[in-house]
Amino acid sequence: MSTPFIPDDGEARKARTARATYFSPQAGRAVTAPSVASARFAIGDIVRHRMHDFRGVVFDVDPVFANSEEWYESIPQDLRPAREQPYYHLFAENDEASYVAYVSQQNLEEDGEGGPVDHPSLDMIFGEFAKGRYPLHESMRH
Repeated sequence: MSTPFIPDDGEARKARTARATYFSPQAGRAVTAPSVASARFAIGDIVRHRMHDFRGVVFDVDPVFANSEEWYESIPQDLRPAREQPYYHLFAENDEASYVAYVSQQNLEEDGEGGPVDHPSLDMIFGEFAKGRYPLHESMRH
């Protein structure tokens, strides 16, 4: 059975193209982003970088690039990801260190290890690792 065609009365198109402006502390400026964005990962998910050997826990999501221009320009042009996609703040780790990372959606994938992440800041925001992810502390939910 096929899905019936529903004419677009313009409201759906407006919703898809509507933009909102918010202040980004990382960028130090206002950033314009789609009112509705499709993030592949959620807060508490464990992800892995596609090209670099690190994994991390998502603790915030920007609907589009919202960091400084210096940060963006420091990425080699042939590797520079598009601005118009979600960017994730991660409590990240590799074999040598724990740190905070800012990564585009195109450079992340689901983590295949399935185990916890060892980052010293996790317990500030999240509860104990359970069922492959980290739940937010009740005090962090709204």
